[in-house]
Amino acid sequence: MDPGNRLTLAGTLVARDALRYTPAGVPIVSFRVAHASQQREAGAERQVEMELACVAVEELARLVTAAPLGAGVVTSGFVARKGKSSRQLVLHVTELEFREGERDASSQQRT
Repeated sequence: MDPGNRLTLAGTLVARDALRYTPAGVPIVSFRVAHASQQREAGAERQVEMELACVAVEELARLVTAAPLGAGVVTSGFVARKGKSSRQLVLHVTELEFREGERDASSQQRT
């Protein structure tokens, strides 16, 4: 794997489309993860709040579909354009960790 395109984001599962299937029968789901944190930049604290569009396939798609909205999650994967002619970026999730019992994703359980 090329380390030049790897992103990890912790946050909360805030939106999810219905599970669908590709023409080849592969399950796929689009979802959104919200993130809020304080980051240090140029010697000052900065409040960061954002939502990121994500997509998961196969078993990860099933896990996202079964998870409740508001669940804490850590996603890792690569960033690519949403489609061939789109300029929008989407995180293609290749690793997924739910944080059980935490709405804000502060404890860990490997899924």
